[in-house]
Amino acid sequence: MKTIEIDDELYQYIASNTQSIGESASQILRRLLELEPVQGASVAVQTEVTQVEPVPEESKAEVKPEPVKESANVFNILNKEELAMQKGVVGRFLFILAAFHRTHKAQFNKVLEIKGRDRIYFAMSKEALLESGSSMNPKNITDSEYWVMTNSNTTRKKMMLHEVALILGYTEQQAETVRDYL
Repeated sequence: MKTIEIDDELYQYIASNTQSIGESASQILRRLLELEPVQGASVAVQTEVTQVEPVPEESKAEVKPEPVKESANVFNILNKEELAMQKGVVGRFLFILAAFHRTHKAQFNKVLEIKGRDRIYFAMSKEALLESGSSMNPKNITDSEYWVMTNSNTTRKKMMLHEVALILGYTEQQAETVRDYL
């Protein structure tokens, strides 16, 4: 498998043409270009039944990189193949948070409300996280001005993803699906 770089506008177009959860960019492009699927070259992906808002046909024609419509759905851009390539739990955690940020830029500041008993989980700077507790191991959420603490255990990270999904307007079932991606 080869890696290519594409701009955000093209990525959003490909993601907006996703027909099932876990469909890879290669599968989407092959379908759009009416090419035959490559035998044995792609991993079979079992799709899950989830409530995903379809992208209206008129939205598919107009490609706008910014801002992403608030009705956008993180499931349209979360790709299980790319998720599996992330390094460890922290890599997958940051990848999912970056997908939420790309999908909900205008609302993403709501994550700053998600806090623990004694520490904050999200901040606008590395320093703000470091000031709120010891051993925070802050990491930047890719392509954003937001930072997240990453030294918590996997259960806590799953809880944080669950809360992020809920605060951004996803259903309980969708939040559980996102949580289980970790």
